[in-house]
Amino acid sequence: MSGFTNVLVIVAVLALVLARQFRTERLSMDRKWWLLPAILGFFALRDGSLVDPHHLTGSVVLLVVSLLVSFGIGIGWAFTTRVWSDEHGDVWTKGTVATAGTWLGGIASRAAVVGIGLAMGIHLGSSALMLGFALSLLIRSGLVMWRAGGLRSAYVGPLAQPAWEDRR
Repeated sequence: MSGFTNVLVIVAVLALVLARQFRTERLSMDRKWWLLPAILGFFALRDGSLVDPHHLTGSVVLLVVSLLVSFGIGIGWAFTTRVWSDEHGDVWTKGTVATAGTWLGGIASRAAVVGIGLAMGIHLGSSALMLGFALSLLIRSGLVMWRAGGLRSAYVGPLAQPAWEDRR
């Protein structure tokens, strides 16, 4: 994909994720939470323009820094998302004010990495941004599912009964 197409895909996915992040949503435990990050990562890697061929060492270092920032953003995003279970054992999620702060901090951090690169004459393409977003989304989704799994396994509702009692 071209750089412009990458940016359009990132903006569309970002709008979808943001719209879903800040509304109360029931979490489906069988959902393929890893699929969207995997697709984004595939397209980012397929493009082949992750690093600046004229500044290979510097761009690899900036890419690694960018991915470390993305990893941290994913962790912050996951642990600022409110996760709870209701009286039926269903798990719900919703972003908080701290989640919005994580988003803003993440945008500022990524802009700083890109700015440092530009000051050094290194151009990180939109594929690097897409890969970073895919990593953040993968980390966030995995950690939220892990947190939700702990809630689900700890839930014992008033209607819960062993399977052998159902046969009477």
